[in-house]
Amino acid sequence: MNFAPIEDWLELPTDSVLEVWEGLVITLQLLCGSVLLALLLALPLALAATSGRAWPARLARGYSAAFRGTPLLVQLFILYYGVSQFEAVRQSPAWWLLEDAFYCGLLALSLNLAAYMAEDLRAGILAVPLGEKEAALAMGMSPFQCDRRIVLPAAWRIATPALGNEVIAQLKATALVSTITVLDLTGVARRLSNASYTTDALVVAGGIYAVITLVVVLAVRRIERRFGPAGRR
Repeated sequence: MNFAPIEDWLELPTDSVLEVWEGLVITLQLLCGSVLLALLLALPLALAATSGRAWPARLARGYSAAFRGTPLLVQLFILYYGVSQFEAVRQSPAWWLLEDAFYCGLLALSLNLAAYMAEDLRAGILAVPLGEKEAALAMGMSPFQCDRRIVLPAAWRIATPALGNEVIAQLKATALVSTITVLDLTGVARRLSNASYTTDALVVAGGIYAVITLVVVLAVRRIERRFGPAGRR
């Protein structure tokens, strides 16, 4: 592989560099947005799965099974290409979201990630020692106060490594939105590579993904040291 074009491409402020930067911004928007939305959805799912009530637990398990049991690419295609075939959907208020490839990709990424994060949080909740819950209830806390002050903080600390892995996996999963016409980092790199008949842009994109992954890993380790069992004061 000839690396000279990569060096020249990185040094000069060409249109290609601007395109890659715009693709990187879209990738980061998809990553941050989907992680935030997934966390907001995963928490009630995890609480429902561990509530001990039959119907909420079944609904939470069914949601996780549906999204974890099917490929993300299939979910993207169903939301973007499949759902749009129905006239009722095109006439519904949700069409403003589903007709836009970016928001449709963000929705699919969020729904998929929420299923995995919900399972991580569920495992964290179940790993909290029963004695801590009983002690909180014996001190006069309500079940809601027990969950908010004792169970959930401990569950977050336990689930932090697994949640960090999900964020890293989600970074790589954002590349799939290029299949529904979103020009993220992968989509831009693939288009530039096809135009130049080289893999230089894809190599650069791979390096950018590696740097972002390293940043996420360092951030997760810092959170573990700060809020983990060894870092608690």
